[in-house]
Amino acid sequence: MVTGLIGKKVGMTQLFAADGSVHPATVLKAGPCVVSQVKTADNDGYEAVQLGLVEAGKHKENKPTEGHFKKAGVPPTRVRREVRVKTGGETPKAGDQVNVSIFAENERVDVVGTSRGKGFQGVVKRHHFKGGRMSHGSMFHRAPGSIGASSYPSRVVKGMRMGGHMGAAGVTTRNLKVLRVDPENNLLLVEGSVPGGPNAIVVIRKAVAAKTIKVAQVEPAKKKGKK
Repeated sequence: MVTGLIGKKVGMTQLFAADGSVHPATVLKAGPCVVSQVKTADNDGYEAVQLGLVEAGKHKENKPTEGHFKKAGVPPTRVRREVRVKTGGETPKAGDQVNVSIFAENERVDVVGTSRGKGFQGVVKRHHFKGGRMSHGSMFHRAPGSIGASSYPSRVVKGMRMGGHMGAAGVTTRNLKVLRVDPENNLLLVEGSVPGGPNAIVVIRKAVAAKTIKVAQVEPAKKKGKK
């Protein structure tokens, strides 16, 4: 059984529950995907499938990649990701289609994506340094301060927090609750935010370490009267 699929982040909205509570939700266009390659424990040492995101229009590939898709009997896809297969389930085959129906409401999922890129940033924004005084005469505002001693070790220690490129890194948001599944439009609504901006490519998988969903218990109202 395939445990995930590729999708795109559409945007954010909110859903109102039956009790009137509001839930922030992220809308994901999940799939449809096709299986372009099956990896087995005998040949590759683990069980997984290579999925391709089905998109509108034709995608041109070079000859080696065209042969890869031709062998599977599926059209070339631009976005491809590898997803693990649950052991003990039905073994997928090349050419099979995977859609959003593999998920159910109130299920927990992990969303893997790339965070928004923020370019080069200083230590105040990147590492939340406090900075110096803003008063008149101060010459230490947003500087990082000392980065090491000159006598020993006479070098900058590896891992020193300094200014640099921020964002555009792989991020996994775990244990998001599935609020709604729309198989007709290939839409999946999950509670909370996911990494990336609109149209960002994400991988939605069943939660690796799923948390139990707590249901609020309503106590019966006590009758007023004499004891």
